[in-house]
Amino acid sequence: MRPKSDPMMTLAIHDQRLAKPGPQNAALRDYDSVRRAIAFISEHWRAQPTIEAMADAASVTPDELHLLFRRWAGLTPKDFMQALTLDHAKGLLRDSASVLDAALDSGLSGPGRLHDLFVTHEAMSPGEWKNGGAGMTLRYGFHASPFGTAIVIASGRGLAGLAFADPGEEQASFADMKRRWPNATYVRDHDGTAGLAQRIFDTRMWRADQPLRVVLIGTDFEVRVWETLLKIPMGRAVSYSDIANKIKNPKASRAVGAAVGRNPVSFVVPCHRALGKGGALTGYHWGITRKQAMLGWEAGQVGAS
Repeated sequence: MRPKSDPMMTLAIHDQRLAKPGPQNAALRDYDSVRRAIAFISEHWRAQPTIEAMADAASVTPDELHLLFRRWAGLTPKDFMQALTLDHAKGLLRDSASVLDAALDSGLSGPGRLHDLFVTHEAMSPGEWKNGGAGMTLRYGFHASPFGTAIVIASGRGLAGLAFADPGEEQASFADMKRRWPNATYVRDHDGTAGLAQRIFDTRMWRADQPLRVVLIGTDFEVRVWETLLKIPMGRAVSYSDIANKIKNPKASRAVGAAVGRNPVSFVVPCHRALGKGGALTGYHWGITRKQAMLGWEAGQVGAS
């Protein structure tokens, strides 16, 4: 017997705003081609695949692939492929420990963050977290992004959640987020969350004088890990062990990894910038392909700065 559908969890793909032709659909189509190309590159990178082979995997022509990557990340397909290599990941990790020290010195608005999303944050009280979000009203909406459909969740105090989904996975991703705060009241509000989505993904709106307000809802340990992630500038990465050292719990690398995986505000709290010690991408809650896409997209943003 099929369960009754929940109108609060209608798939983004069925949302009339996403079904209509326009920039939202174009953004989703771009990412769909990009993720196909990334999956192909990841599997065949040792053979240094040609642009023709990458284009075929992405179901576009070579010229279309070139224009796509230029439009999406400001990189050529060849440059993007380079951004996915282990050597590039190791380069992101250079001076991993000192990156966090420098961030403390310069603050989140320092010169190293000129081309990054500015964030101001607060943590909810342990009691608010322990009661599963009871008494909280969370508004949410499905929005196109450079990394597929984004599920934006907001409280009255700011952005509380950001998840991602590939086509057909929107309901599962939203259910994943609801399990984090099962006692909250969820209200679908596309228009009310559209501004947040724009603030997050439109780099023209990344301004130090208008930081994005984020609410961190988790245990004390998780919040400390997430606050440390916020100190990693775009174009750099840190290891789990360096995060553990920074929060003065050097033996907690595995627990740090678990906390990174539970980060409810993906991309904004940049858990994709946490790597294994040798540059390994390790896991990512919304898929390794999406983590690769984020790191490659950021390489383009840094290169364009």
